[in-house]
Amino acid sequence: MNLPESETSGALTRMDLATRRRRQALFLFFLLPGIALSSWVTRTPDIRDGLHASTGQMGWILFALSLGSMAGILSSGRLVSRYGTRPVIGLGTALIVVSLAVISAGALLSSVPLVMAGLCGFGAGTGAGDVAVNVDGADVERITGRTTLPALHGCWSLGTVIGACTGIAATAAGFPVHWHLAAVTLLSAAILLYAIRSVPAGTGLGTPGEPGNGGPRPALWKDTRLVLIGAIVLAMALAEGAANDWLPLLMVDGHGLDATAGSLVYAGFAAAMTIGRFAGTFFLDRFGRTTVMRAGAASGALGLLLVIFSDNAVVAGAAVLFWGLGASLGFPVALSAAGETGPEQTARVSLVATIGYVAFLVGPPGLGFLGDEWGLRPAMLVVLAFVAAAFVLAPAVDTRLRTAGERSST
Repeated sequence: MNLPESETSGALTRMDLATRRRRQALFLFFLLPGIALSSWVTRTPDIRDGLHASTGQMGWILFALSLGSMAGILSSGRLVSRYGTRPVIGLGTALIVVSLAVISAGALLSSVPLVMAGLCGFGAGTGAGDVAVNVDGADVERITGRTTLPALHGCWSLGTVIGACTGIAATAAGFPVHWHLAAVTLLSAAILLYAIRSVPAGTGLGTPGEPGNGGPRPALWKDTRLVLIGAIVLAMALAEGAANDWLPLLMVDGHGLDATAGSLVYAGFAAAMTIGRFAGTFFLDRFGRTTVMRAGAASGALGLLLVIFSDNAVVAGAAVLFWGLGASLGFPVALSAAGETGPEQTARVSLVATIGYVAFLVGPPGLGFLGDEWGLRPAMLVVLAFVAAAFVLAPAVDTRLRTAGERSST
């Protein structure tokens, strides 16, 4: 029985509206952790002084963030396969809200254990929630047939700009860290309550025999292209994570800027990331993934070279813009490519996202230990080496060429 045309068009309109609301909700779920993370990052000099911690001790404090992130990341794929993306996004975001409150209390009491506990919970929520929201975003790309992940990640970067600008203003005004983070906690809670209603249930659920539901896990590590994409995202996520965790201190300790100027440079990095991600769809459609990825790696390497070797603080601060533009598209392009390498899209996106978040959150504390021995500027040579490797491996993200070749051979 055929439905009347008016009813059919009405049903399509409702579906389009639901998808639009879903995309808007995902934008918010990317925006929220960006605001939260940059609020922490811009206040790290003040938090370090309040905790009376050295650079090496800050590395250990950040390691709590990495431990929590690893727990969230490693469990996220199976949780999504078992429960779907919606509850994992909700739980992860709720952990971020609670953890921000704990970090705020730790800053108020100058308590290293409380700050570390809050960072551990923040990492767990970020790791679990971000993998789930990326899987949901990849599903939206599949449904709409439009490149979506770069813009979604652009919202994360936009969140870092908003958080950084707020942090700069708070630092310049001498606004207490604990009140600043408490305000971010309330904002995060409001976003969670508003946006979770528009995320549908069931996305990412596996079936018996698929990963995460008692079935055999596919040998994804044997897929050479997927592993190469993982290596690219590892390098580019490390470049992004190093800036997010260390850039204010790098500019303060390595180039002699004050805390407010260091935070301003970080805001410039976040703005460059935002511009790169929102403009990314145009350049990807026009020039292709390999060209864009190589241009990004070259830009990131140039920025890092100038930050490491230039003794002029103005030149180093301007070079951060090249660093941010270069790192902007590595993560979203790699995730889109991973989902196109074969079946089990959820498992493939989860694997590459896991590699990226390991680099993003575990790498920077290691840089802190190196920075304690050599200084933060020489420690960034490690990041430079990884970005150079991404330039060489860039063709791996052009999975569309592979798909076209497979179609022509059949």
